[in-house]
Amino acid sequence: MLHEMKVSGITIDPTSNSPIVILKAIHVDQALPIWIGILEATAIATELENVRLARPMTHDLFVNFMDVLKITISKVEVCDLRDNTFYARIHFSSNSQSYNIDARPSDAIALALRANCPIFVDDKVLEKSAHLDQEPEAFDKSEEGKKWKEYLEKLSPDQFGKYKM
Repeated sequence: MLHEMKVSGITIDPTSNSPIVILKAIHVDQALPIWIGILEATAIATELENVRLARPMTHDLFVNFMDVLKITISKVEVCDLRDNTFYARIHFSSNSQSYNIDARPSDAIALALRANCPIFVDDKVLEKSAHLDQEPEAFDKSEEGKKWKEYLEKLSPDQFGKYKM
């Protein structure tokens, strides 16, 4: 069974310093934390805050590309969790044909926010996440990753508006 969820916010794991996107179920009291990268967190945060940059970022470019080709995203689904790695699918349609493609959950979520489409999580993901090892994958330690980490750490809860943690 699929559970519709919304992005509740983004936080930083104090142990690993990795960003975590928090999905909360709409109809039940359940949440799902997904550890993501710094750049992916920034892509999600800018959309949550309705920040418009002078030039399109990758996810914005992708949505613009889909608009031109009349492709619509119907939903994204966090569909599996294997070896501490989450998997997602993006469901879309074009010319009365339906398709779905594999995606990282962070990219799927960033696109869902931009396309204003629902986010679903499969029951088996929620069940497996309850037994998730508490060791997320390492964060981006490059200079660029450190810059994004500093940027995200300096954001105040007020800058996330209604998406406070």
